[in-house]
Amino acid sequence: VLAMVLEMVSARTCVFCVLIWLHAACGDLSYSVPEEMKAGSVVGNLATDLGMETGSLARRRARIDTEGGNKRYCDINLKNGELVVAHRIDREGLCGEKATCVLKHELVLENPLELHRVSLHIQDINDNSPQFNEGSINLEIQESADRGARYVIEEAHDADIGQNSVQQYSLQKNNHFILAANGNTVELVLDKELDREKQSEINLLLTALDGGSPQRSGTVVIHVTVLDANDNAPVFSQAVYKASLPENSPLDTLVITVRAADADEGVNGDVTYDFGHVSDHV
Repeated sequence: VLAMVLEMVSARTCVFCVLIWLHAACGDLSYSVPEEMKAGSVVGNLATDLGMETGSLARRRARIDTEGGNKRYCDINLKNGELVVAHRIDREGLCGEKATCVLKHELVLENPLELHRVSLHIQDINDNSPQFNEGSINLEIQESADRGARYVIEEAHDADIGQNSVQQYSLQKNNHFILAANGNTVELVLDKELDREKQSEINLLLTALDGGSPQRSGTVVIHVTVLDANDNAPVFSQAVYKASLPENSPLDTLVITVRAADADEGVNGDVTYDFGHVSDHV
């Protein structure tokens, strides 16, 4: 007899569990919510979506719970059955760069006990601008660099996703460089040869733009230092120097002073003097 009683209790318990599971599975609710909605904003109407009378929510002591004590981002207005935003929702703070962001809650009804999963699908809005890691980018380029030489630039980052993330780059018009951007690779391309003696430093403005509406952007200054190449020969101050002196002039008499300069810098600009050919009489 005892065994039969235990079997009946076990069977009833299983049936009860199945019923509870069916309530939860069949009554799932899902809502799409833009991030940053103000507290109190209406997400949907629970009573309408569940096919219940508004007053039954209060009578059955409806409430919203979360798993593991997580923060509750929505609440119920028991007077009209509306599901409303309870706290500020920052998609980037909650889900980072994940493609989907879902906040899971549970609607609990009592007498009889009934559970409904409530999923909030948080939609990204364009609330972040593209940013570069540094305020400026420094490059050193030899003035002898060939036309077409490429220099990789660190890409910009945007906390938003999809079309609201970085979509394109633009480079302020200048005399020497153009931009090549392909996916996540951003390169500065030398389009016209450099000449340090004419321009030793170049500042370029690079802009990253997202695809949101309204569009947001971020900028960085690229500072290019042109390094010297030994591309200049020393030049004398005169093409021809002439001097005359008496034939009885003593040794070590100063005859003439010559000067030469080199437009290059450092050791490339140091000038030394030497006679290519000297007569035996000099």
